[in-house]
Amino acid sequence: MIIPYYDTINGMFRNKKINFLTIGDLATDAFIKIKDAEAKCDIHGNNCLLCLNFGGKIPYESVDICDATGNASNVAIGASKLGIKTSILSYLGDDETANRSLKVLKKEKVNTSYVKRVKGCISNYHYVLWYKTDRTILTKHEKFPYSLPIKMKTPDWIYLTSLASNSLSYQEEIINYLKNNKEVSLIFQPGTFQIKLGVEKLKDIYANTKIFLCNLEEAQRVLNSTEEDIPTLLKMIYSLGPKIVVITNNIKGSHAYDGKDIWFVGSLPQTPVESTGAGDAFSSAFSSALILNKNIKDAMLWGAINARSVVSEIGPQKGLLTKEQLEKYFINIPENLKPKKLN
Repeated sequence: MIIPYYDTINGMFRNKKINFLTIGDLATDAFIKIKDAEAKCDIHGNNCLLCLNFGGKIPYESVDICDATGNASNVAIGASKLGIKTSILSYLGDDETANRSLKVLKKEKVNTSYVKRVKGCISNYHYVLWYKTDRTILTKHEKFPYSLPIKMKTPDWIYLTSLASNSLSYQEEIINYLKNNKEVSLIFQPGTFQIKLGVEKLKDIYANTKIFLCNLEEAQRVLNSTEEDIPTLLKMIYSLGPKIVVITNNIKGSHAYDGKDIWFVGSLPQTPVESTGAGDAFSSAFSSALILNKNIKDAMLWGAINARSVVSEIGPQKGLLTKEQLEKYFINIPENLKPKKLN
């Protein structure tokens, strides 16, 4: 017998086994570790540029290949590790890269029934320039023929994230699906092209979002604003429609707002190896915690713990925690590192 539980975010009863569907582009990341470079920043340590010798031969130390990456896959794998029944809706080319990505997803218990391989297309392949503990990513999104499957099992949650520049009609299709399936809740983590489309073109996405996640720079681009005060940015994005808004700010921590309270959690102490995937690790754990009926305070700590673990490894997935591992960290976090309510 399936026992229902009460979903406090949406105010309804749901079955205990949650169906979580991520939608976004898959990729393979090649992490190229370099030393002969320089990061030049402004006097505040912001707006940094990675500088290499133009026209020269730049030696590199190593290359690490990570398959089945991209926001949608990172979040799907993160949620699966936390015990949520997870599927991904995405596209791959007809190549060996696709074979490797599918193998990773299946190993991580992510349902790949909605992953379509397209003949004549190549799978997305990104190059990550890894310098010190940070990275600069060279990306290229293949323009796949996006469309929702004709027969798709209705999920409880959809996590919509990074898509290519030809995805506007696809996102309109998704919003129509949500309007016709009111029981489905939307989490939105916009990618580069979704932010470039602007709020007006995606206003129905924002208006129907239950949980919205981005970093500080992305929030400024979404709002076309130079505002740097995160509580102000939280409220500006909240006014677009999302019920819960999260803004991460690298090693400075993360803020969340639910229309009533603003919460802050700092980054947990860790000597990072490299930072790729920290945001996705936070987002997958934060979203999973709320889906599993945790409160915002606990969800933020789940996110911070998962992000801390991911930056201790190379790539966005190797450091992702299981529910048991995360809860072990959770109960041992000292009081001074726990989330704080700011108002």
